[in-house]
Amino acid sequence: MTSSLGADVTPYDALLLLSFGGPEKPEDVVPFLENVTRGRGIPRERLEEVGQHYFGFGGKSPINDQNRALLAALRADLAEAGVDLPVYWGNRNWDPYLNDAVEQMKADGVQRAAVFTTSAYSSYSSCRQYRENLADVTAEVEGAPRLDRLRQYYNHPGFIDPFVDATLGCLADLDATLRDDAHLVFVTHSIPTTMNDGSGLNSPAGGGAYVRQHLDVMAQVTARVAEATGVERPHELVYCSRSGAPHVPWLEPDVNDRLAELAADGVKAVVMIPIGFVSDHMEVVYDLDTEAMATCAELGIEARRASTPGVDPRFVAMVRDLLLERAAVVRGVETVRRSVGALGAGPDLCAPGCCPHPRAPRPALCGRDDELPTNDEVNA
Repeated sequence: MTSSLGADVTPYDALLLLSFGGPEKPEDVVPFLENVTRGRGIPRERLEEVGQHYFGFGGKSPINDQNRALLAALRADLAEAGVDLPVYWGNRNWDPYLNDAVEQMKADGVQRAAVFTTSAYSSYSSCRQYRENLADVTAEVEGAPRLDRLRQYYNHPGFIDPFVDATLGCLADLDATLRDDAHLVFVTHSIPTTMNDGSGLNSPAGGGAYVRQHLDVMAQVTARVAEATGVERPHELVYCSRSGAPHVPWLEPDVNDRLAELAADGVKAVVMIPIGFVSDHMEVVYDLDTEAMATCAELGIEARRASTPGVDPRFVAMVRDLLLERAAVVRGVETVRRSVGALGAGPDLCAPGCCPHPRAPRPALCGRDDELPTNDEVNA
């Protein structure tokens, strides 16, 4: 994907890749989970139980290696496009930590950085919590550079196109007798229903943005697959990785429960499409490749799992496109904000009270919150 915006990233002098983080060896697992669940009062015994998912893979999450690959791909893409910009990487929950990355940026003289998060959708955990992390780090690092988070990108062609091709590849890999009747099962991370209700709150469309955005992506991929194959297939959105207390309602159905229902209805083949994830990290390799695939085997369902964008060149180029777009907006240059589907390109700044903290308000950057500090006046 070649951007029409050239290579001018002024006023930005750095790009920051901000991600979730993950353990890299067995002794990291429980401390990592303690970081993830800090403040929720979850007993260590429960964390050790959850940690078995990681221990089954040698105590290492794939996410950090995937971010290293993305970091290298971003640097190569920017260089090839003539964009002279350093790229840093920081995590929320494990080394390299966000604070360390911002400290390094400060030491290197960075004044203003664009921030790309490895989460495409709106919700507290996938959007606002990162904004809170940015507020925390600018408060903790004296003289920290200004940080502008790039907009949500769930409906950018660079995110959608790799899923379309991956789905087509999975269908082609199925036996011809199963291919046309295969169900498309779109999968994302479950969240509490109250968190979905608060996602996108106070924006023009109101709450429920998390589910609404996923349904829009599903509609785009399904339509493109039907156009390419000449077959309209049944499709639906399901969820994985529920981790809350049993009495708290979370988004359903669970992927494994729904697979059992499909098998009972006589479905013989499915393609699982993990549209909630940008790379094949633990929720994909455990919840889908391990658990859901085992469920399919037990039920006699032939299953394929579509790959995530990862370091697909179109996804990597999308980051550059978002960077150049935002830089142009800041400079007051008119630009096309690329998106597909019914919802349009998201705003640079989140609405006041959007995706609220589930327990108590906290400062967050990159939004229009009048009551909370912000270091970004773009489009104000």
